[in-house]
Amino acid sequence: MDFRRTFRSAAIAYAGLVASLPPERLDQPALGEWTLRELLGHTVSSALRQVPEVLATRAPHVDVETAEGYFAFARSAPPELLAAASAASSDDARATAKSFGEDLSEEVNTLIGGATEALSRVNDDDLIITPVGGMRVRDWIATRTFELVVHGLDAAAAAGRPFEPPIEVVAEAVTLATRTALGVGDSVRLLRALTGREPLPAGYSII
Repeated sequence: MDFRRTFRSAAIAYAGLVASLPPERLDQPALGEWTLRELLGHTVSSALRQVPEVLATRAPHVDVETAEGYFAFARSAPPELLAAASAASSDDARATAKSFGEDLSEEVNTLIGGATEALSRVNDDDLIITPVGGMRVRDWIATRTFELVVHGLDAAAAAGRPFEPPIEVVAEAVTLATRTALGVGDSVRLLRALTGREPLPAGYSII
């Protein structure tokens, strides 16, 4: 799959979802402690706004070799580091939510333009500095596509709106989720669940 195409397709699908959201639902609960507006703030910030900033950096070496390694990093990181990252993410989500103007759809489209334009200026294997260390562009961008898909589904569920990204976008996200499960040692558990042998534990997550 072409990671550039799937990122753009995921972003366009997400923009369509945002445009369909009822304004009266934005300040209602959505995911954990976040309102729908704050969930949108997190997604816009992590999957779109930071893309040009990160792609403009250059890392001296690769620290994380794969996209699944990005998500698996949380399994091995010190608890205090994870707690600090979670708190910073929530602060950023709320700050971004407060910064939204009246035309959220237009803001999202502008950010998509900036992200895709920045992506057009880098090579697949350029090394960039991400929150987990040096990564290749092609591997990190796949994690941003994943964010758009997963949090797009979260937002749609919270607002009671349909959201069906293109099949190749969902396929990339499902493949990345599966590879992450394999990477953290859950291969047998996942296979048994997918073949109806036994359910995954309540609250199971790869991230």
